[in-house]
Amino acid sequence: MRFAEIQYLNFLWFSVVVGLFLFWAFRRKKTIIRRFVAENLVPYIAANKNQQLEILKGIILALVFVFVAISFARPQWGFKWQEVKRQGLDIIVAIDTSKSMLTDDVKPNRLERAKLAVKDLVKKLQGDRIGLIAFSGSAFLTCPLTVDYSGFMLALDDLSQNTISRGGTSLASAINEAMKGYEKVPSQYKAVVIITDGENLEGDPIAAAKQAAQKGIKIFCVGIGTPEGELIRVQSDDGNYEFLKDKSGNFVKSRLDENMLKKIALLTDGAYVRSSGAEFGLDYIYEKRLSKMEKREIESKMKKQYTERFQIPLAIAFFLLVMEFLISTRQKI
Repeated sequence: MRFAEIQYLNFLWFSVVVGLFLFWAFRRKKTIIRRFVAENLVPYIAANKNQQLEILKGIILALVFVFVAISFARPQWGFKWQEVKRQGLDIIVAIDTSKSMLTDDVKPNRLERAKLAVKDLVKKLQGDRIGLIAFSGSAFLTCPLTVDYSGFMLALDDLSQNTISRGGTSLASAINEAMKGYEKVPSQYKAVVIITDGENLEGDPIAAAKQAAQKGIKIFCVGIGTPEGELIRVQSDDGNYEFLKDKSGNFVKSRLDENMLKKIALLTDGAYVRSSGAEFGLDYIYEKRLSKMEKREIESKMKKQYTERFQIPLAIAFFLLVMEFLISTRQKI
């Protein structure tokens, strides 16, 4: 025998409390009677009460709580083998970790806001596998496709502008890395979400997107930032913050480049969303597109299906409650 909700067995202590209280009340009543009535008159006053039956009713009431607690704990015995199939999507999230993502035109900055949005996305997943790519001048798969969401969260928390040592921004490298991660996945189940400000400094993302489309990969782009742009604030070696400058000493301003992201999404039959304020865009992509994609069978295994037996202690508790109600402590004189 096993209990599916074993924590409810802690309520057995409540039945002990009930039993002790009833015992105390019974003794208290006898004490009060003896306090106000002479000892030789007590049998005449309590002549119409059967004390043994009163004790029995108390024991039965305590047992009712015992069997109710056991019922809540859901006792199970006996089982049958049942095949359990788990279906879900495969989603790779690629996050831009270049220095331009430190721009604070989106609070607290673009990178931290993207990480918060991905965490909200993970909360919506139900058996879907998710992977993580960090990219700037190159790309790296920091977390392969997995249903271990806590492990994914750890990899997500570790993302920073220092995750990829090579500077710059290469959307093509992110797409190519996603294609490698999807090599053994059937084509109709592949989805990539790219979160970036769209500033591509090297590589050919259009050519990479065309290759991804041929492999059946749908790319969904989230543009973060503003077209007007903002100066990039970085932390110096001495711990102070300063604005990033180029080799000529000019301040560098990062702007959202939507045109490139729209082209990538269009080529792969994906979608483009601009992040704005509280509405980051991942909720829209998941609810309107990703959740409606065909899901594949990720895992199939045999599982023991135990038979519920909570009805038995519940029936006993009900029977005892009826018995307690029917037992009368009055006796004929």
